[in-house]
Amino acid sequence: MEIVLFCLVFIVYTLSIIINVTIIIVIRTEQQLHKPMYFFIGVFSFLEVWYPTVTVPGLLRGLLLRLKDMLKDISFGCCMAQFYLHFALGATENFLLVVMAFDRYVAICKPLHYMLIMKHRNCLMFSLGAWIGGFSAIIFLCIQLSQVTYCGPNKVDHYYCDFAPLVKLACSDTRHLETLFFMMSCMVILLSFLLIIVSYAYILTSILKLPANTNRKKAFYTCASHMIVVLIFYGTTIFMFIRPTSDKVHINKMVSLFPSVMTPLLNPIIYSLRNQDVKMALQKMTHCMEDSYTPFIAVNHGRSYRGCRGSSHYRAQEPEGAQRHLCHIRRHTKH
Repeated sequence: MEIVLFCLVFIVYTLSIIINVTIIIVIRTEQQLHKPMYFFIGVFSFLEVWYPTVTVPGLLRGLLLRLKDMLKDISFGCCMAQFYLHFALGATENFLLVVMAFDRYVAICKPLHYMLIMKHRNCLMFSLGAWIGGFSAIIFLCIQLSQVTYCGPNKVDHYYCDFAPLVKLACSDTRHLETLFFMMSCMVILLSFLLIIVSYAYILTSILKLPANTNRKKAFYTCASHMIVVLIFYGTTIFMFIRPTSDKVHINKMVSLFPSVMTPLLNPIIYSLRNQDVKMALQKMTHCMEDSYTPFIAVNHGRSYRGCRGSSHYRAQEPEGAQRHLCHIRRHTKH
């Protein structure tokens, strides 16, 4: 059973890294994707590279060690670092989803002001604010958790250092920590979810007010992929964290596989690979990669064009004889 689970997790994790990195490269290199919506998708893909990387390699290592009847060990410092990074990246994902919902709200509800509000500088500030907010939100809880006295077998009943199994190992009273964790989860998760729902309520209202002969379907399609990601993410996150801590340990081990392993693979497929602009950019990049191995020179009216097949970026070169001939004509006309 362990070897089957190892192969499945390894394949899904590898695919998610490859697809997310590919999307980042395509958005970065293709001029037609240099728009606010794709900028945020690129930032989101960057997050989805690191979020599973914090926990999945440890899961794979643990599965391999179980095949040899060995236990995976982790130092206390590494455990705290993993706890901090996992929840900091999770909080950042919440805030990024809010920013992306705001981007869709401005695009549909205030289209005339869209490029003014979502100019590149503001997009950078929004994304930077999401990262700073996510990594700041969990600092106090992590410090408090690191100061708790632990005793007993010191075996974490999970494949990563989650809050519930760590609290279960504590010797001291942890009720204040459980209350703090629950309050922070509610503020980060539920508040972000509420802001997203409000944004899409305004979006839906604006779409319904459009004249019947306008392209409502396109407007719905623009936001449908975002809503699918939101529902998948918040469905599992609310189930995992907005519950009493004592009920979480065994159920969360199975449920957490979905946001840690499956969601980073599904998000780029839902967000990007179903998008027509991204598909065209991927096809263009694929053609460039295929044709980069063969020489390509197109001659048109004495000019030679060097570049990638299917690409509009060619470098025009005048043949040397034609250049000398043109120079001779220019000198002759001056006289």
